[in-house]
Amino acid sequence: MNILWLQSAGCGGCTMSLLCAEDPNLFDILDGAGLEFLWHPTLSEATGAPVRRMLEDIVEGRQKLDILCVEGSIVRGPNGTGRFHMLSGTGKSMLEWVRDLAPMAQYVVAVGTCATYGGVTSTGENPADAVGVQYDGALAGGALPADFVSRAGLPVINVAGCPTHPGWVTETLLMLSANELGAEQLDSFARPRFYADHLVHHGCPKNEFYEYKASATKLSEVGCMMEHLGCIGTQAVGDCNIRSWNGEGSCTRAGYPCINCTAPEFEEPGHGFTETPKFAGIPVGLPSDMPKAWFIALASLSKAATPPRIAENAVSDRITVPPSQKKPRP
Repeated sequence: MNILWLQSAGCGGCTMSLLCAEDPNLFDILDGAGLEFLWHPTLSEATGAPVRRMLEDIVEGRQKLDILCVEGSIVRGPNGTGRFHMLSGTGKSMLEWVRDLAPMAQYVVAVGTCATYGGVTSTGENPADAVGVQYDGALAGGALPADFVSRAGLPVINVAGCPTHPGWVTETLLMLSANELGAEQLDSFARPRFYADHLVHHGCPKNEFYEYKASATKLSEVGCMMEHLGCIGTQAVGDCNIRSWNGEGSCTRAGYPCINCTAPEFEEPGHGFTETPKFAGIPVGLPSDMPKAWFIALASLSKAATPPRIAENAVSDRITVPPSQKKPRP
């Protein structure tokens, strides 16, 4: 199967993240699955006229296209023309190319939250009218209509993340190559369920602090960041703390709160990313499946039962009180 990768309005960070795939690396993964790039603007040597001819051949049906990957949001301005972002040398906007190429592809994959829902490039007043490939924020219908399906009968597959995890992209491509990714493997926002059925909270190294509601009060402290520092890992989809980044990392492992970058409209939460909005002292963003009354009761009990070790470590920048050692029974 072949892949055409287009980079639209964005920072290119999802390609940079993809290149961090390891054990095996990106090229070994693709080669082993029989996947190859028709063209990638960063990785391919071809440019200019040969690329223009290839794009035209795909649109005219002379070149088969298996997987169209789009990275970055699609700019529709001004006035729906897309001419704020022209694909150099073609005389056509990226918006036009995506709309012409998508119906020719067996599968269409939006890579990263800019491509899926608009992301960071759609923030503020959004004068460029930047949207996702098939979503405008949380609303279906972006550069492509809400009812678009590819030749395989699937909507745009939204591999969200800012940037997206390299394993999420490669696993999606491998599943497509094996014809193992159907509609039932996508969640309500068309994200692959192999990572979207998990929460960032799963496997978080701060879970012991979360259970006792032993909270950090400022960045660099090792306690749970939900109560004061804006962490919403209990609501954010992603296996970030199960499938670590670059072999060992994640946002919460590095001491920064989860900002839910796999979700539509994460970029404008209405408050600072490291602030927890509260009502009557209770965090507004509770776990989605926990009633508020339960949280209040459990939090009170947990705080009352917090061991001194956990309470002290929570507001330290390292583990200062190690677990006590029990002597074995004779």
